Amino acid sequence: MKFRPGSLLSFARYNASQVFSGKFIYFLLLSLAIFCIVVVVHTAQEEVPPNAATIYYFLLVPGTLLVFYPAAYSVQSEVDAGMLETLFGIPDYRYKVWLARQVVQQIIVALLLSMLAWLCQVALADFAISAMVFHLMFPLLFLGSVGFMLASTIRNGNGAAAVLVVVVLFAWIFGVEALQGSRWNLFHNPFEQAESYVVIVQQATTFHNRVYLLAGSVLATLGGLLRLQRRERFF
Repeated sequence: MKFRPGSLLSFARYNASQVFSGKFIYFLLLSLAIFCIVVVVHTAQEEVPPNAATIYYFLLVPGTLLVFYPAAYSVQSEVDAGMLETLFGIPDYRYKVWLARQVVQQIIVALLLSMLAWLCQVALADFAISAMVFHLMFPLLFLGSVGFMLASTIRNGNGAAAVLVVVVLFAWIFGVEALQGSRWNLFHNPFEQAESYVVIVQQATTFHNRVYLLAGSVLATLGGLLRLQRRERFF
């Protein structure tokens, strides 16, 4: 079966509208507003221009916001729209629908982060946009997968959102204090400046951190898909 570019674009556009439940423009504007506020506040307080390590956190904030809603409300929105029964009736629905939406969601977030990274490169500091977006997508993919697993487990958007907020806060607190520089830090920043003699250690930490996040994303997604097999739990 061959895919035509027009049909593939229409498919991606439809799934994008479903991922954000028709509220994409609101999340885009909110993420842009938060991004601008964070940048303005930092530049007003700090005399030194931000570097790549600081910009990594600048972009992590709107990226997390863009992932948050579709991750937590992915199942709830289908229940509210009365579409869950239809999705359960599609053969291998969990692969054709939910995985497609996960992919579309990550692509949209990556494109938006690329745009924001380009703005940062022009206005703030010189860095590799592709490398920045590449590393940002690992924690965002993990959070999106965990949110999907929570949504399929709790079966309530508000409940999944509350738990996901707690997960993010704990990950941030432990990342800033206990897990700083550790391969287990969800928000590990590979752009932080390090002494020459610890660069190799930092590269190894980044590699293992990305492998763990990718493996965790796969396991969380599979866990969510397996929970969706038990359709009687959702009705």
